[in-house]
Amino acid sequence: MCWSATADLVAGGAVTAIGVACVARARRARDLPLAALPLLLGAHQIIESAVWRADGGSGPATLAWAVIALPLLPLWVPLGVLCAAPERVRRRLAVPVVVGLVTSAVLAYCLATRPVTAHVRGHTLGYAVDLPHSPLLIAGYLVATIGSLLLSGDRRLAWLGGLVAGGAAVCAALWRYEFISTWCAFAAVCSVVLLAWSGRPDVSAGREPGR
Repeated sequence: MCWSATADLVAGGAVTAIGVACVARARRARDLPLAALPLLLGAHQIIESAVWRADGGSGPATLAWAVIALPLLPLWVPLGVLCAAPERVRRRLAVPVVVGLVTSAVLAYCLATRPVTAHVRGHTLGYAVDLPHSPLLIAGYLVATIGSLLLSGDRRLAWLGGLVAGGAAVCAALWRYEFISTWCAFAAVCSVVLLAWSGRPDVSAGREPGR
């Protein structure tokens, strides 16, 4: 995230607290993976505060941050959306789920076989890992995460997908080398949308809200 270790720590603590509220408000067991997403993103920002304090480098905090950002999120998000989605839209979610599985597997292999390092660049952090066919992996990542939200059949989740997509465009334009760090921070803040989503009425016997 931009600015400092303190900013990451404060933001991470706030998002984590929202994640606790999301999980507590979830009305169905199958909503829990997606409701827990702010918990994961909040922890992610707290981990990045440790990367700041280590002045970047390739230590345990950098690796932990990269594991969440790279292989875990493109797997967690589409599977979480699939679990929460109504039966009628699950078939169309197959594409982002499969793309997420493949993307996650490739990124996990890269992290297992190649070093990842963090570099402090002014008020931002940049992460470097040698990724093969990086444009293709980025496209797969976006299809898995943003695509699954947009195809979820829920207007709140689609709104979250739109916000995250817009944030990706802005972060890519403003922070080319720090894109992944700034975008993950933006996504963490946007995940507060899940607080309203997790507290929606359980009307599984009838028409679901936001559909």
